[in-house]
Amino acid sequence: MKIGVLGTGHMADALATQWARAGHQVRVGGRNVRNAQRLATRIGGGAEHGGLREAVDFGAVVLVALPYGAGTDVVGEHRAALQGKVLLDCANPVGPGFRLLTDGGPSAAQRLAAAAPGAHVVKAFNLCHEDVWRMTPPVFDGQPLHVPLCGDDAAALALARALVRDMGGEPVSGGGLDRAGLLEATAALFIGLWVGEGADVRAIAPPLAYATGPRTDSA
Repeated sequence: MKIGVLGTGHMADALATQWARAGHQVRVGGRNVRNAQRLATRIGGGAEHGGLREAVDFGAVVLVALPYGAGTDVVGEHRAALQGKVLLDCANPVGPGFRLLTDGGPSAAQRLAAAAPGAHVVKAFNLCHEDVWRMTPPVFDGQPLHVPLCGDDAAALALARALVRDMGGEPVSGGGLDRAGLLEATAALFIGLWVGEGADVRAIAPPLAYATGPRTDSA
């Protein structure tokens, strides 16, 4: 699969490195081409580099690994070239005090979709720190990390699911793109609990068998 990467930061590094290791073709794009070159070299696996437009043109799938707001601007600049492509959005619109910056408005993923209406946006990979995505594979207590995906296009979701599995994770349907805001809100909550409270968020929900209430033995 050809994957274009918009951005040269930690998430771009972690995700693209995993996909290159899995045999995908990667091209990193940045406004600063030197930064893109350095990241492509670090990724290895024949990863290429160039400007943002070159990454857009290269990828059937395009990872938007840019800060909230900047991603929408870049996608809008290249909206024509993104027609028909899959956009993976991993941004978290979280501000000071772990506040959700999109509160009361469209999600970050919906804003990307509005900026490039011909593209197929999938929200994914936003619930974990980049170092989790560097794990090969991301397995905890013997269980692969489950990765929720939100999107409206079946073909785009199928590609996203394949990329999750290529990293050793397990994709989970989170619903349509209208539910992407729930993933972003979950990230804001989790980050606040992890960083602000030092809480283990895996402990705040019961096991699946108890999700609808305690089990009772029949008489």
